[in-house]
Amino acid sequence: MSEDLKMNGNQEDKGGFAWGLLGCCIPAVGLILFIIWKDTKPKTSKAAGIGALVAVIAAIVLCILYFIIAAVGIGMYV
Repeated sequence: MSEDLKMNGNQEDKGGFAWGLLGCCIPAVGLILFIIWKDTKPKTSKAAGIGALVAVIAAIVLCILYFIIAAVGIGMYV
């Protein structure tokens, strides 16, 4: 692993909130970064992947809530 760091310069794998935020805002980019970096930068890869996963889960939950609220609203007029 230390040889790999020497070859790539002094790149440290700190993870980081910014990569998670990028993955959350643009889930496709987070997924791509996760796949690309999973071997070379595992902490950063995990942050981007978790951000993408959070965005997808939040979108699914919001869609379900939307349909539940819409169904209740329609039920009031029937």
